[in-house]
Amino acid sequence: MAASALSKAFSIGSLQLKNRIVMAPMCQYSVDAKDGVPNEWHYVHYVSRAVGGTGLIIAEMTDVEPDGRISDYDLGLWSDEHVPAFRRIADEVHQYGAKFGIQIAHAGRKAEDAPVPVGPSDIPAGGRYKKPRPLTTQEVREMVGKFRDAARRAIEAGVDMIELHGAHGYLIHQFHSPAINNRSDEYGQDLARFGTEVIQAVKSVMPAGMPLFLRISAIEYMEGGYDLAHSLEIAKRYRDAGVDVFHVSSGGEGPPAGERKPGNYPGYQVPFARAYKETLGVPVIAVGMLEDPALAEATVANGDADLVAVARGMLRDPYWALNALRATGAQTAPQKQYERAY
Repeated sequence: MAASALSKAFSIGSLQLKNRIVMAPMCQYSVDAKDGVPNEWHYVHYVSRAVGGTGLIIAEMTDVEPDGRISDYDLGLWSDEHVPAFRRIADEVHQYGAKFGIQIAHAGRKAEDAPVPVGPSDIPAGGRYKKPRPLTTQEVREMVGKFRDAARRAIEAGVDMIELHGAHGYLIHQFHSPAINNRSDEYGQDLARFGTEVIQAVKSVMPAGMPLFLRISAIEYMEGGYDLAHSLEIAKRYRDAGVDVFHVSSGGEGPPAGERKPGNYPGYQVPFARAYKETLGVPVIAVGMLEDPALAEATVANGDADLVAVARGMLRDPYWALNALRATGAQTAPQKQYERAY
């Protein structure tokens, strides 16, 4: 039987993946002492998906400062003390032929446990969120440095790639959203400026050849939210600043209230991924209810995306990748301890 599209190797720069399957970043809200350090839960959580055949594992949203987290129980990379625990996970993930990356982020106005969250403006994310304090221009510049420093620590931890979180209403997204960013300084006059400065700063500390991914919301669903054309123009700037791969999602910026409604069916975001791939000419990851192996296979085989990310499907099944590859006709090689099951 011919090899499935999902099973084909993929490479960009120094990153070489054994298949096209990505474990999407998913917050676990499980830090022990609110210190941002990965614990045994995170270790087992990520390593088990490597055992399960996943090609690329991207660790959950990991924040550049304590008050940049969604909750106090999220991961962080604001201190060198975080590095050893991440390195332990990366080293073990590599033992099973998977690659490991970290999604670096700041929640901005969606930082639920911050006493006073910050953002580009004082517009809250919705009824249950606190009113944010607008960052000063100097604080915005300092925030760029915090992203750079977190990226340096991720590299020290042995990652194979880095992803910036520019989707789902978090800080980078907030800056490039016209309905959220009402600043009058240079970071409001140019909605892509903060994101491009973060990208350039992060790339400045990344080894040559290591690819930078960026997750982005292709459209917004709130009243007055931006459309696909706007996000593509922003993404062109991000690509030119150094993004190598776009991880294409949608929404998350605020309560859905506009004309566009989020889909609730398998593959509803795949057309966004294809639009990014065709418009920007760079590899893309499709994500969003792709846990049906046949759908994941078709997404890659049809050229809609280069990689597929699975989230909830992998929460339900740590061995989703191995099972999906078998379901699509691939010759799989489970770990020797499990061979007799196949």
